[in-house]
Amino acid sequence: MSNNAQELAKLRQRIDQLDEEILKCLNERAECAVQVADVKKLDSEGVDPVYYRPEREAQVLRRMTELSEGPLSSEKITQVYRQIMSACLALEKPLEVAYLGPEGTFTQLATLKQFGDSVVGLPMVTVDDVFREVASENCNYGVVPVENSSEGVISHTLDNFLSSSLQICGEVELRVHHHLMIAQDTDETRIERIYSHQQTLGQCRGWLDSHYPDTPNITTTSNAEAARKLLEEKGAAAIAGEIAAEIYGLRILSKKIEDQSDNTTRFLVVGR
Repeated sequence: MSNNAQELAKLRQRIDQLDEEILKCLNERAECAVQVADVKKLDSEGVDPVYYRPEREAQVLRRMTELSEGPLSSEKITQVYRQIMSACLALEKPLEVAYLGPEGTFTQLATLKQFGDSVVGLPMVTVDDVFREVASENCNYGVVPVENSSEGVISHTLDNFLSSSLQICGEVELRVHHHLMIAQDTDETRIERIYSHQQTLGQCRGWLDSHYPDTPNITTTSNAEAARKLLEEKGAAAIAGEIAAEIYGLRILSKKIEDQSDNTTRFLVVGR
């Protein structure tokens, strides 16, 4: 065995040892989370205890990023610990979070970014529905879009605060990339119409004028709804996020067609 092969074998053995230690620590952390839930139940005096504390989560994430000496970036550390905390919280009580649906929207991505993959997501038809579900205590929190870097403030979201007692519990920023997609059996040379949300069409206006100047653009209630339509219609394309292509089994023709490369959408987390 060569020296390089021996060194590689040693490194892999060390990685295996570290994985075992990490696994043990993860399960110990999970057990502590279960014990925290038991203590909260004893102190709640019959009232449903609050398991999720955004300020506590932010404290943990900040501490971990400050302690990290690399080579993992602060963003990667945050992503890892977000998933760890999400899984541990699910052992206490899975969070139910309403978001502007359907499945495959950027709001769903923002929900997963904020709460982790163990969250129970509840897609809603409108922003009003999200506020209503949270206010009526049918779920723990809601996630709604509020502002886009190129299209500006989403006034309808702000209007809901005028008639609601809900409060802003957090915010999520998401880099938004739009992709042109079609159904697997669609001929890409015969696209007769393009579906997408009104704001998305605005964010891709320059690209559309350059590549499909004569193709009608049809607005939908969401990008995910635009993607879903391709399963029913021939000769159509949609502009949506990659998650929509995965959910509906679509083929991406062109990636990142937004006119501004730093296209960002801000989302609010609302709660009681």
